[in-house]
Amino acid sequence: MLLRNLKISQTVGHLGEAYQEWVHQPIVNKEGPRFFESEFWEFLTRTVWWAIPVIWLPIVCYSISVSIRMGHSVPEVALIVVFGIFVWTLMEYTLHRFLFYIKTKSYWGNTAYYLLHGCHHKHPMDGLCLVFPPAVTTILCVPFWNLIKLISTPSTAPSLFGGGLLGYVMYDVTHYYLHHGQPTGAVPRNLK
Repeated sequence: MLLRNLKISQTVGHLGEAYQEWVHQPIVNKEGPRFFESEFWEFLTRTVWWAIPVIWLPIVCYSISVSIRMGHSVPEVALIVVFGIFVWTLMEYTLHRFLFYIKTKSYWGNTAYYLLHGCHHKHPMDGLCLVFPPAVTTILCVPFWNLIKLISTPSTAPSLFGGGLLGYVMYDVTHYYLHHGQPTGAVPRNLK
């Protein structure tokens, strides 16, 4: 898979220490760079915001219903779901704090960081790159599910997973709204 974003992908890795300054000077337009030559792979990097709830909320509901069918009461499941949202929030904070804001200066470090999160800093108004692509989320759900199974019982794992996934959906649509919406309330304006 060849990167095709001519100027950026060919030079990002070579920026060295100057990369940090460059990536935090945003280009404020509605269109971001192209990543892949292949239309198929490029399609997998672009996501409309509404695809996130449409794809993942049915899985959240199904997961929660499994725990209920396994004998848990609705109040118990609600508590487990809230804990799942907390687990997601902690994971998201940790990723952002310790991975998405690392300082890089090597060729591969700059390139990997740009593809992982730097592009979002460089092109913050690209509406098709503000939510996490479902194909990548699907892959990341496997280790998340395994972590959930490790820390919970078979009957609580589905609702804990559903809560984590619900936390992800809430985060992603909020993230999109804060970039593209016009918040009127004090809390959303401060978040923006």
